[in-house]
Amino acid sequence: MKRLAIMVAAALALAACGEKAPERSPLATEGVTDAMIAAGNGEEWLTYGGDTDEKRFSPLDQITTENVGELQLAWYADLDTARGQEATPLMHDGTLFVTTAWSMVKAYDAATGKLKWEYDPEVPRETLVRACCDAVNRGVALYGNNAYVATLDGRLIALDQDTGSVVWEKMTVPDQDNYTITGAPRIARGLVLIGSGGAEYKARGYIAAFDAGTGDEVWRWHTVPGDPAAGFENDAMEKAAKTWGGEWWKMGGGGTVWDSITYDPKSGLVYFGTGNAEPWNPAANDRGAGDSLYTGSIVALDAETGEYRWHFQETPEDRWDYDSNAQITLADVELDGKARRVVLHAPKNGFFYVLDAATGEFLSGDAYAQMNWADGLDDKGRPNIQQAARYEQTGQPFIGMPGAIGAHSWQPMSFSPKTGLVYIPTNNVLQGYLADKEWEESDIGFQVGLDTASTSMPADAAVRQQMADLHTGALVAWDPVAQKEAWRVSQPGPWNGGTLSTAGGLVFQGNAGGEFVAFDAKSGRQLWSFPAQTGVIAAPMSFSVGGEQYIAVLAGWGGVWDLVGGVLADKGGPVRNVSRLLVFKIGGNAKLPALPALNDMVFDPPKFTGTEEQVKQGAGLYARYCSVCHGDAAVGGGLVPDLRRSGVLPSDEALRAIVIDGQLKHNGMVSFASAIKPEGAEAIRHYLIKRANEDKALEGK
Repeated sequence: MKRLAIMVAAALALAACGEKAPERSPLATEGVTDAMIAAGNGEEWLTYGGDTDEKRFSPLDQITTENVGELQLAWYADLDTARGQEATPLMHDGTLFVTTAWSMVKAYDAATGKLKWEYDPEVPRETLVRACCDAVNRGVALYGNNAYVATLDGRLIALDQDTGSVVWEKMTVPDQDNYTITGAPRIARGLVLIGSGGAEYKARGYIAAFDAGTGDEVWRWHTVPGDPAAGFENDAMEKAAKTWGGEWWKMGGGGTVWDSITYDPKSGLVYFGTGNAEPWNPAANDRGAGDSLYTGSIVALDAETGEYRWHFQETPEDRWDYDSNAQITLADVELDGKARRVVLHAPKNGFFYVLDAATGEFLSGDAYAQMNWADGLDDKGRPNIQQAARYEQTGQPFIGMPGAIGAHSWQPMSFSPKTGLVYIPTNNVLQGYLADKEWEESDIGFQVGLDTASTSMPADAAVRQQMADLHTGALVAWDPVAQKEAWRVSQPGPWNGGTLSTAGGLVFQGNAGGEFVAFDAKSGRQLWSFPAQTGVIAAPMSFSVGGEQYIAVLAGWGGVWDLVGGVLADKGGPVRNVSRLLVFKIGGNAKLPALPALNDMVFDPPKFTGTEEQVKQGAGLYARYCSVCHGDAAVGGGLVPDLRRSGVLPSDEALRAIVIDGQLKHNGMVSFASAIKPEGAEAIRHYLIKRANEDKALEGK
């Protein structure tokens, strides 16, 4: 009832068009202030990207290339959520603030690791059905004496930094059917900025600003136009509508602001990236092959008023899920002999962009990763799209590079003013795109318009090995001025962690293989590593307490690649989730406990008794409604059950109880009865049994 009341109040507030905006709270003069966030002095880490430029560069230099070999674990904290951990800790006044999966918040003594307080927003587990990419959260914001967390189910909550008690709570999303939040809020002169996810679930993208003192909404700017019959909110929406076709607004449009937000106090602008158009396949809702503004773009607004200033679209005609939500970094560089303040960006599509921060003018761009969807950029920065990539027009499958997880996703890059290099965690991934000509909109599950069953991984050992060999990762050091690679460290697989660069000449990064590593920032030479016992996908940060420099990182394998990657997600062997906060210093003396041995997972499927028609139907239903959590071709990752090994396979009643009746709703597995009928559930069961028997046979070879 409390949550319903909050949602109703928020809806009434949003509907109050034309009413006078609430009076703003005064700017913080104690605790964390705007000046402190802008200074980014390195002693504390007060905002997600370390400073307002989002450079993720620590000016601390106690840990160097010369002594990093003496870096040891100072303390660790076990976390109570066995899901992906994506947050960057913040540190203020000796307290380390972290969020974990399910939007929980914990505060620790930064030097000793003693837990000061913890807060659980009690996100309903059924929220997971509309979360594309795990129950993750990327962190808090700090301002005044409050810590702010955005929850998976759409709330923005202010907590007292000293006690963890709730100061205020607001529902920020228009509804709880189509939206989720995984991103970290940002602060802009007394405003808390946040967007949402949901561009595969009929969401209409937006960014909104809330008064840090009261939680009152100050402004909201949508990223895609709504129903023309209702009128457009501003000129930017009216212009954008001309780039859409059909009745695009009926499925929301997408363009969600699910991660990158950068506020520049020097210009008063807030920059943010927008996500994909919905559905991915433009023919699925007849929106046409227009640019679909402002999806796949960087947009700049006046942070005080939310008024449009400029945009630059990186991926026009997006049909590949090439979000522009990767971290947006501001830097002062010299270009053609002139000092320029620029935006540095390495989005999913594989191009590295340098834009003028004041105007959005395209200054330069080049490919930082392998790709086949476009052949370079024109002189305005527009990609030269290959016709084969327009799969809905050709009617043929397109094996796209990069795939939907992108050449670079949300895992933060870092920029070192000392070296002038950007350190990017890159993915070399492929994905099959094939338009589903019989696709129909559903009220549950992904809305992408693709035939994902036909492009799923076959039960063929040779094909699987070939694909595994092609899927790799790399830490790439990129020169943004010269637009060229300085060095790279190849990695066995994709989905490695974000980076931190330091004045000590180091780059820190965790990886999918369970190592936390330090590299020489100039050469890429590995100088140190620590066995984290789990995949690391989050980015590290650094702070100083008592005259000692610390490095901290959240460890815990998960995220979308574990969920959807199938056999490719663990190409180096099973990756377990052991969620912890790891904190290091020179001369630390803490030790991690030994891990218990993994149990052998033996295939023991029932005999296949279904028909090929049932398998075909089951494959289609599984690919559309199940694969986003349980993995491509029914090969599960480590976070959720591998359905090939499920104990319910022998029983049609047991599977129906879960899929149709929602027996496991409390775990996030809600009823799919609105989309899957009993005969469909039985078809899925036969498909899973066949897949289990196929893979059992492969294991025996």
